[in-house]
Amino acid sequence: MPKRILQGTVVSDKGDKTVIVNVERRIKHPLYKKTIRRSKKYAAHDEANSFKTGDVVRIVECRPMSKTKTWEVLEKVSA
Repeated sequence: MPKRILQGTVVSDKGDKTVIVNVERRIKHPLYKKTIRRSKKYAAHDEANSFKTGDVVRIVECRPMSKTKTWEVLEKVSA
């Protein structure tokens, strides 16, 4: 089964080897048909502590690293 890849913005880099990534998606409201934004935060593993707040990154599913951390930073898309 392929691993999911998501793109989002780093909102926190305070943890050791961990960044918090905010992933935003757009859905259409079932009744009103208006496009609305939904967001979710994921804790992602950053081995080198190289990603900073504001970076746009791609994250990929991985094995559980801790209770909440099951994602790993794949690459930086832009600053």
